[in-house]
Amino acid sequence: MKLIITADDFGRSTHINAAVIQAHRQGILTAASLMVAGDAFDEAVELARQTPTLAVGLHVVLVDGKPVLPPERLRGLVDENGRFPDSPARLGMQYFFNPRARRQVAEEIAAQFERFAQTGLPLAHVDGHQHLHLHPAVFPMVARLAGQYGAGGIRLPRDELRLALHYNSAQALTKLSWSIVFGLLSRWSLRALRELNLPVARRVYGLMQTGQMEERYVIELLRHIQADSAEIYFHPTTGPRTDALGPNPDELATLLIPSVRQAVADGGFRLSSYRDLPKGRQ
Repeated sequence: MKLIITADDFGRSTHINAAVIQAHRQGILTAASLMVAGDAFDEAVELARQTPTLAVGLHVVLVDGKPVLPPERLRGLVDENGRFPDSPARLGMQYFFNPRARRQVAEEIAAQFERFAQTGLPLAHVDGHQHLHLHPAVFPMVARLAGQYGAGGIRLPRDELRLALHYNSAQALTKLSWSIVFGLLSRWSLRALRELNLPVARRVYGLMQTGQMEERYVIELLRHIQADSAEIYFHPTTGPRTDALGPNPDELATLLIPSVRQAVADGGFRLSSYRDLPKGRQ
């Protein structure tokens, strides 16, 4: 069984960059998703070049982050600081109903793919900040460019609600809504991918416990997984925790702890990246 262990937000800060490299060199991390307009982007690229065993993909940012394009080219989508606001619902409505917004976001997505290409790093996979890459007006753009730029695969959240609630029933209604919304989006996205031959993992975990990927939960996941391919994604950092769903130093500890490594071995998993998945398997 192939198991991809990914850290999101690579390039967002020096603390996250440090956590990614430590978790790869000393822990079980196999991949990282790069924010190409992140404050620590240049450092992340240099670290990735020094660490060729780390599979690096593109973390498309269309919410809660900096764009690549100048803010004046994204009027109406960015705030007064030139950033995408942390408002996925509002931005999602604009992407869906506003043709001008769709043209702008198409240009921004293309700019992010091109900036990644300029690094010279192989494009291991593509995913999106807060999973906004799955938005029906956005996903066709992302998927087409992923194919053009030779991505090894694309992330579709395929978490398991029952398992998450068995572990922690807190915020059950929120988790239920996530399960319904992202379940529908992932199934729609699968149909859109059929002609592009881009691999996806059979299961992708991290949504239900985002920002709280604790040792006990991850071990329970590893004992439960039966799929022939799976991804588990994390938000590790060496710095302080800044919000409930964001980078968390405890997630770095989970990636480093020997009990989790032992659970990987006991489960017979082969640590992998999206490039190890067979094409045409969805």
